Amino acid sequence: MGDLFSGPHMILIALVILLMFGGKKVPELMRGLGKGIREFKDAKDNVRREIEDHVNEPVENNTHTTK
Repeated sequence: MGDLFSGPHMILIALVILLMFGGKKVPELMRGLGKGIREFKDAKDNVRREIEDHVNEPVENNTHTTK
């Protein structure tokens, strides 16, 4: 299963994509894919940053002192 995406397989996949979408649509398709991946990574980083910020916040002391 490790050689599923070897050189000849990747060439065959690229040719099938080229035949299905045509030469003019492939760059547009790749740009859209790249944009989607970039947005996903940005969202993932934002969620990670928010979680880390909440974990690293100092815990407020909720005990009340009596006078």
